[in-house]
Amino acid sequence: MYRLPQLILLMLGCLPVLAQSPHGTELKIDCAQCHNPSGWEVEVDSIPFNHSLETPFELEGVHAMVDCKLCHESLVFDEAPSDCVSCHADVHSMSVGNDCVRCHTADSWLVDNIPELHEENGFPLMGAHGNLSCVECHEAETNIRFDRIGNECVSCHNDDFLATENPNHQQVGYSTNCTDCHSPLAMDWSADPISHDFFPLVQGHDIQDCNQCHTTTSFSDAPSDCVACHQDDFNNATNPSHINLGLSTDCASCHTLAVDWMPATFDIHDQFYVLNGEHRDIRNECNLCHFGDYNTLPPTDCFGCHEDDYNGANDPNHKALGFSTDCTECHNEDDWEPSTFDHDGMYFPIFSGEHKGEWDQCTDCHIQPNDYSVFSCTVCHLKNDTDDEHNDVNDYVYESNACLRCHPDGSE
Repeated sequence: MYRLPQLILLMLGCLPVLAQSPHGTELKIDCAQCHNPSGWEVEVDSIPFNHSLETPFELEGVHAMVDCKLCHESLVFDEAPSDCVSCHADVHSMSVGNDCVRCHTADSWLVDNIPELHEENGFPLMGAHGNLSCVECHEAETNIRFDRIGNECVSCHNDDFLATENPNHQQVGYSTNCTDCHSPLAMDWSADPISHDFFPLVQGHDIQDCNQCHTTTSFSDAPSDCVACHQDDFNNATNPSHINLGLSTDCASCHTLAVDWMPATFDIHDQFYVLNGEHRDIRNECNLCHFGDYNTLPPTDCFGCHEDDYNGANDPNHKALGFSTDCTECHNEDDWEPSTFDHDGMYFPIFSGEHKGEWDQCTDCHIQPNDYSVFSCTVCHLKNDTDDEHNDVNDYVYESNACLRCHPDGSE
């Protein structure tokens, strides 16, 4: 009987060893939650353990239906890996990374969000790209290897770029960024949004038919000088005749890009008639002199344009006084006033001789301001004084015209 206490002590000492869990130290639940006294067999459906709540790996989709042992190969459950590639062979040969959930879900290996995945990677599948199968761009030994090919157009289309002939993209020096000219939304290589900044297509050049300028099969040989495209316009111009006047074939020297060639400037007008003063200020109001006819040149003498001004002048009356029709003799091109008038040389000395300093205003002699052809000597030279001075002069008449006839320079 003395051996019984020793046996009990031995059994108690072995209990910790016999009771050690085969599932590792991290699983801290009562064995009875999974096992029953009839044996170690486990009824999975009866286990109260919630894998999704009590572990960081949520069982969803297909994962909720697989046998535990497919993931937990050992009885130590926390040794099971949580990364996809540890359980699933990478059929894509690491071409898309090792995180399956980037493309797949736990429900199926099928991928139905390829456009969204491409947007996340910076290459939206738009236009013609939306109708392609994956292997048309991702070429590899297998159809499920998707090596990254880059988001730059030239990554796929370098051969297209080099093979272009109309125009030759490489020869012309076009950008290898296809979207500079071609729309990513298009289903073909149409170039509606082409950047034509090297020759701006604005105003009169804002045309949609490229063939109007690119008349050959090569877009790279279109000239940029005006006359190359507009020689017929130059030759057929009639108002004025560009050929007869010998005008420059550089259209830009007179015209803008405005439609129908108007408005136009004529900076070489001084080669034909120098525009100074008031004439310079109306240089762009051509019809004031040309009246719409640019072949029949207007007269270059003053009177040719200013006859009405001359005839209508009444202060003084130019026509009645017989003034010269050369306006420059008295006027300058800035304005009609002030004007110069050589009264002494042309008519009667009032700034020299006997009358110098003897008058204040023109109306001292010209008693009709609206008609300077009328003058009066008798305003100053009174009759009594004049009669006394002419007692011995035959045919003396006290009259202004008689005074001027006998005293043309005002001297006695």
